[in-house]
Amino acid sequence: MAQYSIGIDLGTTNCALSYFPLTAAAGRGAAQSTLAIPQLTAVGAVAERPLLPSFLYLPNEREFPAGSLGVPWDPPRADRIVGEFARAHGSKVPTRLVASAKSWLGHTGVDRSGAILPWQAPPDVARVSPLAAAAHYLAHLREAWDHQFPGEPLAGQEIVLTVPASFDAAARELTLQAARQAGLPAATLLEEPQAAFYAWLERMGEGFRKQVQPGDLVLVVDVGGGTTDFSLIAVTDQEGTLALTRVAVGDHILLGGDNMDLALAHQVNQRLTAAGRKLDAWQFNALTYACRQAKENLFAQPQLEKQSLSIPGRGSSLVGGTIPAELTREELSRVLTEGFFPRVAVTEVPQTARRTGLAQMALPYAQDAGVTRHLAAFLTRQARALAGAPDAPVPVAGRAFVHPTAVLFNGGAFKAAALQERVLAVLNDWLAADGGAPARELAGADLDLAVARGAAYYGWARHGHSLRIRGGTARAYYVGVETAMPAVPGIDPPLNALCVAPFGMEEGTRADVPPQEFGLVVGEPTRFRFFASSVRRDDRPGDLLEDAAAHPDLEEVAPIETALADVGGDAGRLVPVQLQAVVTELGTLELRCLERGGPGQWQLELNVRMKE
Repeated sequence: MAQYSIGIDLGTTNCALSYFPLTAAAGRGAAQSTLAIPQLTAVGAVAERPLLPSFLYLPNEREFPAGSLGVPWDPPRADRIVGEFARAHGSKVPTRLVASAKSWLGHTGVDRSGAILPWQAPPDVARVSPLAAAAHYLAHLREAWDHQFPGEPLAGQEIVLTVPASFDAAARELTLQAARQAGLPAATLLEEPQAAFYAWLERMGEGFRKQVQPGDLVLVVDVGGGTTDFSLIAVTDQEGTLALTRVAVGDHILLGGDNMDLALAHQVNQRLTAAGRKLDAWQFNALTYACRQAKENLFAQPQLEKQSLSIPGRGSSLVGGTIPAELTREELSRVLTEGFFPRVAVTEVPQTARRTGLAQMALPYAQDAGVTRHLAAFLTRQARALAGAPDAPVPVAGRAFVHPTAVLFNGGAFKAAALQERVLAVLNDWLAADGGAPARELAGADLDLAVARGAAYYGWARHGHSLRIRGGTARAYYVGVETAMPAVPGIDPPLNALCVAPFGMEEGTRADVPPQEFGLVVGEPTRFRFFASSVRRDDRPGDLLEDAAAHPDLEEVAPIETALADVGGDAGRLVPVQLQAVVTELGTLELRCLERGGPGQWQLELNVRMKE
């Protein structure tokens, strides 16, 4: 029987594990602990750290002395390094460093189970998949826990694993698959902004009721290492009892610490270029990783005014050819504040740059680095969506955008107090111009460990100990249905979108699509296309949207490519089926196809292959 609720933050930049005794009588911070994670910090040196940097280094087989890469729970390894030393050493040899695996895990444009990382590494480097990299981080956490708690293995505890709120169903399933590969067969998923809010609830204890009241709308702004996430949580009164409901989440925005590191590297590189030092692509990658570490050091040590950087040189003398540089606190504040959090009007939308005919394949970063523009688009889009919802929990009539009353910050970017102050100032400017009251900050968040702590607290709260955030799925989901039409040369039949799971469908529930004339192709390879929408709140199972391509509020997600077993012995036949959607207790979506009048049952599993 599980003794602990385990919260795991599988972050883009850092991972963390927090644990909460399921037998705790009250949800106060004193009951919760954070795992100290042993990891390599140098060749032959192991130390415990509260965070495990999400970096995987793939060394050359002769790069380090034999036996020098061991950790306490296993024999010395020569094939991989995880954590702090991987990050530090990888900044000098970036072609062997796997970073941002979580962002790749959510990227539908690549084969996420294929060995593609490090991205564009030379042929002599053995690559791994984004899925395998995530599994390595989780396996390290499992081994660290089992080493410290040998009688209570991690696989036997109640595990809550966090994901970005903007992760689609396929990326969530991939995260669970990584956990299974790491030896954690049963995990529940929780959105990171919700986890951050749970951490705030735990820290406040019963005092949270003095800070939020029915009618409040909390905006969670989460800028992490790889993504920017927005969530809205409404505080309501249900028959005299305070209730929390997640009413909206933003789209998947690849904008975060990775982008900031690049911006800082460009700032330093301009100074080097002006001094006559030109870096090649390999050195610029090393500079980017050095800026990442310098940024974190400046955030962690407010007394520092600058941080030295060391860029490997080219030539026989690696040490003698090192190029020195520095990153100042003034540059850090200016580049990040003005570059990523500009003062804009709420009517400004993210800019889309004109693309050239050919572009290098890489992560699909947001083209506009202005987090405040993305926030403006989110709040205005959700106002339009809520305006037509009969059960909208917050007032939107007559408003240009949704009016939050409080803001909770999360993510490593907000270790810079100036960034929190800028977001709050911009938001309050918008509110004042639209006739609203200023929003207040919900203070007290732990930006490094909030997600892991909140996930562990959520696992404890699920046992009836505390308030839970309701909301269900953050999107409505649709399956593509090909229309019947006569064959026309060069014209494909339009694809309609059938709603199978409505917005807000709760975990552990089932939705039956009303009977319609659908035929399922069995016994031969076929392809199923899926769509999702974060703003279509009124669609119900069975609603059919004609010509999915004509609906800009639908986003296509990873398809399913499979050959469903033929139980009738006639491959390629069309089997009349009824559709049924299930949101599991783990937070994933399953689509079941039940043969009408027959024994056939098929379950569509989300595809993790490359999106064509």
